[in-house]
Amino acid sequence: MIRPDLSLPIPDDITAAHFIGIGGSGMSGLARMYLERGIRVSGSDRADSTALRELAELGATVYVGHDASNLADDVDTVVHTGAIWPENPEFVLAKERGLHVIHRSQALYWLIGGRRLVSVAGAHGKTTSTGMIVTALRDLGVQPTFVNGGVIAQLGVSSGSGSDELFVIEADESDGTFLLYDTSIALITNVDPDHLDHWGTRDAFYAAFARFANEAREAVVISSDDAGAQLVAAQLSHPHVITFGEAADATVRVSDIVTDGPVSFRITHDGVAVDAQLPVPGAHNAINAAGAVAVLLTLGHALEPAVRAVEGFAGTVRRFELHGVERGVSVFDDYAHHPTEVAAALAAARSVVGDGRLIAIQQPHTYSRTQEMYREFAEVLERYADHTVMLDVYGAREDPVPGVTGELVSAAFADPSHVHYVPDWQEAADYTASVARDGDYVITLGCGNVYLIIPQVLEALAHEDSARQTSTAK
Repeated sequence: MIRPDLSLPIPDDITAAHFIGIGGSGMSGLARMYLERGIRVSGSDRADSTALRELAELGATVYVGHDASNLADDVDTVVHTGAIWPENPEFVLAKERGLHVIHRSQALYWLIGGRRLVSVAGAHGKTTSTGMIVTALRDLGVQPTFVNGGVIAQLGVSSGSGSDELFVIEADESDGTFLLYDTSIALITNVDPDHLDHWGTRDAFYAAFARFANEAREAVVISSDDAGAQLVAAQLSHPHVITFGEAADATVRVSDIVTDGPVSFRITHDGVAVDAQLPVPGAHNAINAAGAVAVLLTLGHALEPAVRAVEGFAGTVRRFELHGVERGVSVFDDYAHHPTEVAAALAAARSVVGDGRLIAIQQPHTYSRTQEMYREFAEVLERYADHTVMLDVYGAREDPVPGVTGELVSAAFADPSHVHYVPDWQEAADYTASVARDGDYVITLGCGNVYLIIPQVLEALAHEDSARQTSTAK
């Protein structure tokens, strides 16, 4: 892993940029924005993807695999993520050439260029909240520029250029880069300690959020309910703090949440109440909506239009996204990779599955998080899912840790019959198909590549159906 060095200079002018890891949701969005600015863009990723092909259609030069030959002679700036290794040949060559080598957060800082900035931060919900704000603003007639961490379903992209002064971003706290931006309005969805491999202690994590909030030029919008957010709020000296949530004293209060289907709720501000319903399920999305409405109010929009605009949000890709139905079994995918997120995703699924069961296919993400939180993962999976199929850890940027596998999580289940550890993906897909029945929901969970198992699951379900029909015919 390469930790970002935010002290490195950001170039004033960029004419040709090369992105190492261009296929990621955040990096591909940045690359798209650079193309829209008329900058020559190239980039590489370890595997082919839809994002790579779309960028190629837009004019980028893309490569599958990392190699020094990918770095063209005319490149003046190289953009990278923290997920690459220091030995990456393109990274090494860029350093040898003396090129500007900047972290993706610095590439985003360059794009923002002093515009009025809304930065959305938090351990969970920031991609959804950013999507809500962006789509609502567009519905209200505002055309913001935006960079989100995931594809916004109704827009089909994770980034876009707008004609107005406003810029909306998902700001990343995992490596401290959210402190780089000159934020006008800071939205903090929650402060659930994570990424302690970077921050070291929970207190350091809370202090970073407090600094992020206190440095906001105009306002801080922060959860009234989340325990971590309350600890951060106690450290704030900002003159304009707006709270949102279910707390009775929240500035923007959400209440009367009903989750049996698309979530409905009531938003109250200054004694005025507006009823709302989202097309996406889950109580957590009602809370996210309240935060988005609070930001819109801070930007000068009235309550009723703000709520109606947020109601139009149709979700983001990899957030409870339906991929197919086979043999009456619906197969979803969700990006959830922290116990709190897993609980929220499964609770949302539970609210709409009816009489069906929930079968989770969990891929733990990173060895450090799995080692730190394996008991919490086991607890929420056992509580919210009827059965869990446990895969092995997706290491991302980390080296393997002896003894830290998916089995560490599965062994922590109180009832072993509720979990099945299957490191082989085809065996996992076949097992899932063998236990799933009509009306069940299968949901893959993780921010690695677990979604790639979905075609195998759907195929296994179809094969199981054919086998059953053949058996019945006999």
